Amino acid sequence: MNPECNKRLILDFYEEVLCGRNLEAAPRFLHDDYVQHNPHAAQGIAGFQEFHRGFFSAIPDARVTVNMMAAEGDLVFVHGTYTGTHTGEGFLDLPPTGNRVCYDVVDIFRVRDGKLAEHWDVADTRAIFTQLGALPPLP
Repeated sequence: MNPECNKRLILDFYEEVLCGRNLEAAPRFLHDDYVQHNPHAAQGIAGFQEFHRGFFSAIPDARVTVNMMAAEGDLVFVHGTYTGTHTGEGFLDLPPTGNRVCYDVVDIFRVRDGKLAEHWDVADTRAIFTQLGALPPLP
């Protein structure tokens, strides 16, 4: 697929799976051997679904806004902002706080044969933990 088609794939994935919380649609977007390079997440489609079930349980109104996107070859780079309210269990082993969260993430996806094959991410975890009251604000 060309870079523009790869970007469209990512936008559709974000809208249907991440913003729509439709984890049953994940196999349409992810390779069976999907590799998550985040050491805190399990591998494959089942690992993706397991992680996001916990995330969506803890932050049921989670949304991601794509701020910018670039693609080169089979790689797609996304700078996004996640927002939501921490009202449930299942995320970072923290009890529900009722706090709003807003944090930035850079996602990098490798596309193979029209599906997502690999994913790397860098999230502003300091912002997450501070907004959830697990860390003090920076001076």
